[in-house]
Parts: sequence; structure tokens; C-alpha cells
Amino acid sequence: MKIIANRAAMLAFFLCTAVLFPLAARAAEPDIAATLRHDYPTLNFQRLSPGPIEGIYQVVVEQSEIVYYLPAKGYLFTGEIWTKDGKNLTREAKAEVMTAKATQFPLDQALVIGQGPKQVIEVVDPDCPYCREGSAFFAGRSDVTRYVFFFPLNIHPDAVKKAAFVLSAKNRVAAYEDVMGGAYDQQPLPEFQDNGLLALHQQLGRHLGIRSTPNYWVNGRFVSGSNLKQVEAMLDGKSN
Repeated sequence: MKIIANRAAMLAFFLCTAVLFPLAARAAEPDIAATLRHDYPTLNFQRLSPGPIEGIYQVVVEQSEIVYYLPAKGYLFTGEIWTKDGKNLTREAKAEVMTAKATQFPLDQALVIGQGPKQVIEVVDPDCPYCREGSAFFAGRSDVTRYVFFFPLNIHPDAVKKAAFVLSAKNRVAAYEDVMGGAYDQQPLPEFQDNGLLALHQQLGRHLGIRSTPNYWVNGRFVSGSNLKQVEAMLDGKSN
């Protein structure tokens, strides 16, 4: 769905495609945050800023999700806003929110791979096929230092044990390569004593609003999903 910022498109958007929660109409008030709290007292939002359409505000909820607020009508709605030339403004806004989180990673608690001058922070699931593709991609580069954090997803029942095994191993890098290479997909993991580091990684992921894997921060800039072409362009200085 593409939305063009004019009055007719806005009206169609409100009536046909958005998830709307109507309240009594009112004039816009100067303190938008106070108005939002009044309209939705149970909404826990972290950030509110002007949106891409006049009169609409962009709201960050659940640490990283984007919703929109129309204070003049008291509407709160979800969805993606596109420009007529195909730019996803909602996705770009979320990327900005996630980029700002790069400084929140405790790098001394990560699995560190490589010694290159370019920094990559990874949030991965050891049984996620896209994470494994990313692992193979980075293995072919000597110009990066990788800081790997694990966030096992519920859809992969063995991922928690595999992640705990890697983080508890004496040689974490070797254990990581074995797990991401599928060495323990058909055979049990070796016995290990969980050192509790995975619990810290999981707590961090929830705090940052991680919902899926993989996620990358390339020299501080966020890349969502397995967009390895974008990652490569950023590493090679071909992406602004």
C-alpha cells in the first residue's frame, strides 16, 4: 500500500486501511504528549515526534515499534506510510530508532570475532537460516570486528541450548562456527555448564525491542533482516 500526502489520500487512508480507535473530535492542543496520555492513559510510549504528514505524530511504542497519532481527532493507528516514489517512511523511522540503540550494547559481554577496523554488532538466533547466511558472509571478510549477541526465537526449540553452549564454551569462536555451520543439527550438544551469559543477552534483546533475527549495526547504523547487499555496501563505503 502506498500513501500520498494529500487530503484525499489521507481521508481514504483513515476510512479504508488504518486500524482506528476513534474518540471525540477536538482541536489540536499544544502539548501533544499530554494529549496522547489523556486519550490513551495505558499506552506506554518512549518517544513522540512530528510525523511525515502534517497533523500526524509518530509514536514509538514497545521500544521499537512505530504507530501514528492524530490529536485533532484522537485517533491512534498502525500501518506503513509510503511515498509515491516507493520510499517506506515507516521503515526508515524505525531504522532511526534502532540506530540510536547501538550505544546500549555492552560490547564486553558479546562474542567477539575478528580484529578488523569496521565494527558490526549482530543479534542472531543460532537456528535462524538467515543468521547463518550472515555468518557465512562475515566469515569471508577480514576487515570487521564482530560483536555477536544471541536472541533465540521461540520458533526454534533448540536455539536456546545452542546459544548457551556457544557463550559458555572455552573457545567461543570455535563453538559458534560449529553451531552456525550446523554441526549439532543432527547430533546432541556436548555437555556444558551454562555460565548465564545468554540470560543477559536475552534481557538486552527484550529491552531493545528485538522481535526477529538477524539484526545488524554496521559502524553504528542499523540494518534490519538479512539485507546482506546493504550490509556489504555499507562496509565498502557505497551506501550513505
